[in-house]
Amino acid sequence: MTGAAAAIALSIAAVAGFAAAVQAGFFRDTFLHFVSARAGRTITVEGALRLKIFSLTPSITAERVAIRNPRWMPPGRMAEIGELALVFEMPRFHHRFGVESLTMNSAVLHLARDAQGRANWQWTDPTLPQTNEKLAIVRSLSVPQAHVTLDDQRRHLEFEGTASAQAPTAKASSAGEARPAGDAPEPLKIWGEGTLNDRAASFEIDGDSLATASHGRPYRFSYSERSNGSRLEGQGSLPRPFDFDAMEATFEANGPDLKDLYFLVGMRLIDTGSYRLTGKLERDGRHFKFSDLSARSGESDVHGSVSIDSTRARPKLDIDITSGVLRMIDLGARAAGRGPPPPPLLLSEAALRPGSLSLDDAAILVHADQVVVGKLSLHALAAQGTLDHGVLTAQSLTAGLLGGEVHGTGRLDLNQDPPLARADLNITGLELGRFPHKPPMPPPLEGAMRAHIVLTGKGRSLHQVVSTANGIVTLVVPGGTVRDSLAEVTGMDLRGFGLLASKDKRETAIRCAVGIFKERDGTLNIDNFVADTEPVLITGTGQIQFAGENLDLALRGEPKSVRLFHWRSPILIKGTLLHPLVEVRPKKLQIVDRGVGRGADCQALIAAADSAAATAAGSAH
Repeated sequence: MTGAAAAIALSIAAVAGFAAAVQAGFFRDTFLHFVSARAGRTITVEGALRLKIFSLTPSITAERVAIRNPRWMPPGRMAEIGELALVFEMPRFHHRFGVESLTMNSAVLHLARDAQGRANWQWTDPTLPQTNEKLAIVRSLSVPQAHVTLDDQRRHLEFEGTASAQAPTAKASSAGEARPAGDAPEPLKIWGEGTLNDRAASFEIDGDSLATASHGRPYRFSYSERSNGSRLEGQGSLPRPFDFDAMEATFEANGPDLKDLYFLVGMRLIDTGSYRLTGKLERDGRHFKFSDLSARSGESDVHGSVSIDSTRARPKLDIDITSGVLRMIDLGARAAGRGPPPPPLLLSEAALRPGSLSLDDAAILVHADQVVVGKLSLHALAAQGTLDHGVLTAQSLTAGLLGGEVHGTGRLDLNQDPPLARADLNITGLELGRFPHKPPMPPPLEGAMRAHIVLTGKGRSLHQVVSTANGIVTLVVPGGTVRDSLAEVTGMDLRGFGLLASKDKRETAIRCAVGIFKERDGTLNIDNFVADTEPVLITGTGQIQFAGENLDLALRGEPKSVRLFHWRSPILIKGTLLHPLVEVRPKKLQIVDRGVGRGADCQALIAAADSAAATAAGSAH
């Protein structure tokens, strides 16, 4: 509101240079034409117009004033004012020209800014070189209950409601006259309420006294906004009063869901649980820097900085984010507790907002000490990427997982709705013994696994992408050990049941284990799965349906030596990724099984898996 008030004041202030012409007898229309030309926008007065010229404090009083948009904005009205009163302070020794008081009654303000940053409240054409001319300071301001509409396409804000401003007249002149002892200057107060982005909102601004404001020192203010349970507040200053192209401020926001900040600042963020966000903002023209950012929700924390260069047609962002702990369970609609609770899922549903990113370009650095996904944790995650014309590319991603290393690249095309995602991940040295298991039993599997994942899917969240994906997953364990009882039980024979019942902890060798899984439209099917152990050759069939993360797998063990009471039935793995269930459905009993299982050709199986992964990676690129 202060920017709009300054634009209105400066529009009318242009009459001071025309005072002599009015005294010489020029008529009203000529006077208004001159004012409009100096203001860069058409100004009309449909009611009475009264001028007081022969004074050190000239004044203008006008009724039914209309101020139209400047030439760099579409046609329309910026303001309609029932009654406008301006009192000027003429330049003299140690004093510049100024506005002693501005009063607007029955005002209606139509404020607008386009996506390129051009606004109807700007005093000069933003496409032209800007000068460092100091703007006149309004010493006293009174705007009761103005009706305000705001359409800010750059910040995605729409507001309709009322706003008021009050800065009482000083009791002593700003010319350096002594102020009575103990008489503190009256501060500027701006307040209002209405609907902001379709939600009820209110705001308050408290600033230094206008009566004592000076171009020689920063102008300080505090602010507070509230909407939909979220609150944003802070303090700031204008190093060059009242040039809003230079600003420094701190801020703190908190509420039940980070996504609700959209109703205060127009930024589309993801759902979270209860959150707290703090930081600093520095503005220099069309350069913005958010520093000392700190956000926390649940057990997750994020810190960093964001710099924005808006001098180009497409704003350029530099984003540097670090995190100590980032839990996927703290993100998404489930964390916010909104709507009916969906079934528990391993993959995050935290959704991106493509529209808020596709118009920007960015360079992105992300570091996290720990990223928790379900029961698994990534350590020392580091990612580097770019956003270019709506395409988000992760040029490199590294992380530690279960003693191994993850390396990958990715691409997300935000120009499509839903976005098109592609990922290519290599995992090496993953230690099977580190998979979560129930103590005090030792891990059921030991050995180093490598995996290659190449997937392409559509969606705004990780879960949506995987639920629509096509691609391939290969797993290779070139050697290791497995608990003997688990290997034997896949054969569904008397020896296996006995080992399992006795909780035997003996281990047996894994000669190799290879899995090739092909995903189509969100369903991951076993194309080939073989685990060759010392006593049993294990094969697998089935699928994982990622929309509900449902498991439908079957393992079959073929003994390599004689077994008694062999049930020729598979071990079934049902349930979900988060909560798998093992079922046994005995069918055909074989009293004596001579053990026809044979060792697999491990070298050929591993070569086939590596070839399938390489082919998929090549076609994806």
